[in-house]
Amino acid sequence: MPNTYYCHIWQLSARAEIGSIARCQQVDEGSHPSAFESGIAGKCPGVVRRFNFDSVGIVMNISGTKITKGDLGLSPDCRASNGTIPDATGVRPGDANADNEGRIVAQVEAMPLTPLHRLARVIVGSATFFDGFDVLAIAAAMPVLIKVWSLSLEQVGYIISIGYLGQLLGSLGFSYLADKIGRLRCASLSVAIFALGSLACGFAGGPVSFMVYRFIQGLGLGGELPVAATYINELAKAGHRGRFVLFYELIFPIGLFTASLAGMWAVPNLGWQAMFFIGALPALIALCMRRFLPESPRWLASKGRFQEADAALDRFRKSCRTVDVPSLPGIPAQPNASAVRRGTGVSWQSLFRPPLLRRTLVLFTLWFAGGFVTAGVTAWMPTIYRQEFHVDLATALKFGTYTSLAGIIGSAACAIAIDRFGRRLWMTMTWLCTGVAMLAPIVFAPMTAASTALCISTAFGFSAAAFIGCYVYTPELYPTQIRTMGVGVSSAMLRFASIVCPSMIGWFVARGTLNTSFGAIAGVAFAAALAVGLFGEETSGRTLEEASSVPQTP
Repeated sequence: MPNTYYCHIWQLSARAEIGSIARCQQVDEGSHPSAFESGIAGKCPGVVRRFNFDSVGIVMNISGTKITKGDLGLSPDCRASNGTIPDATGVRPGDANADNEGRIVAQVEAMPLTPLHRLARVIVGSATFFDGFDVLAIAAAMPVLIKVWSLSLEQVGYIISIGYLGQLLGSLGFSYLADKIGRLRCASLSVAIFALGSLACGFAGGPVSFMVYRFIQGLGLGGELPVAATYINELAKAGHRGRFVLFYELIFPIGLFTASLAGMWAVPNLGWQAMFFIGALPALIALCMRRFLPESPRWLASKGRFQEADAALDRFRKSCRTVDVPSLPGIPAQPNASAVRRGTGVSWQSLFRPPLLRRTLVLFTLWFAGGFVTAGVTAWMPTIYRQEFHVDLATALKFGTYTSLAGIIGSAACAIAIDRFGRRLWMTMTWLCTGVAMLAPIVFAPMTAASTALCISTAFGFSAAAFIGCYVYTPELYPTQIRTMGVGVSSAMLRFASIVCPSMIGWFVARGTLNTSFGAIAGVAFAAALAVGLFGEETSGRTLEEASSVPQTP
């Protein structure tokens, strides 16, 4: 049976009551707080709320505030367990930081869309564009490299996989640094590394040096994705975060599509090296990031750097010439601030312990599925069209372009619909459709190259519609202090899958069992649908702090 308490809550600011417990008294179910409230009148500023605890002491959610029995250690004279007394505003020492953090979060949520928000999406999105471009550049170049360097299909798999190994390590390393030293600093460094690595690939003289440069390029590519996704998420408001973030992420499949178009012309006319020289252009973007964009106010606030967070918010306000942006938004800060407080004390180890463990396992499945399908379809299919269906290079690249176009359509559909349908339902249905489309070449075999390309393109369109949702869903499930690390660890499964899948498909294709590869991709897609459908959490319409809140254990 629940235990009912009436709890006095400090009023930490003039605008909101922010979940700091002063005193609680157990009462009978159905009783009223009047006697308890009169007993503390005049002693402490604040209000009285009723809370119900379950039998093990975990609180039920009341009006956005969560506490546990461990929060009940304050005495009737308003002193905390350490003997401190709140000041005239009701703020005890140590609570001011949480109040400021909640204030920063509330102002981010109240901020209208400004020109600087749009500029951030353009600059960071440009880096993501070349991330997508460089992912597919290897697919466009590989049919030529097979002939130039006399590569076996197993060697092709190794060359593709080594780049993803670099991406895996870069994802983990840069994610850890971004939570420590800042989002923008790590984003600009990772972009510079993958630009220089791409330039070096264009000068490779053989498969060994090419693999070394691909690994270096992968370090930067892997680091850019989680840091950029976290940064854009932390600028977005709860109500339209899915659309705000995913229209930025839509640039990634556009990069894939552009790489397909460029490859159709550049590889036959300028040589395979041209694709990697184009991929070096993001070095200029790295300079723009540090010069024109402010650091994430949410991250600055999580580090206690409130003056810098206020300065970052001022830059957004000053960029908006026609809209009056208030410096003190009139919205309740209680849910934000209490959620911020509940997120304290977390570390990267928290990703693998309850209550975050379940979220991490679901996200691992989703990111692995995204990497497995993407690597299997984008990296290998042009080569498969040539080797298995014996089409010419131009036709193989054209089929790849159709597949990339399907990815853009699917990604755009996700950006438009995911806030309306919700993360969980949308990703469940689109992953199911991906699996069905991947089974079609097996069920209706034998198929022509064109009909196979149609099935593969349909599957990739649905997988893009599902997978791009991870870029908004993953940051929503982790607290600010470890948000980038959470995204990085989860997206590392994308890289791990991208390592496994090319080598696996190369092994199957070399032995004439292409349908087995299609079946494996379909199975992974069905597993992703099952994971998010049964165990995923819905986060639509909630602030990052509310969606990612970590309940404290008693």
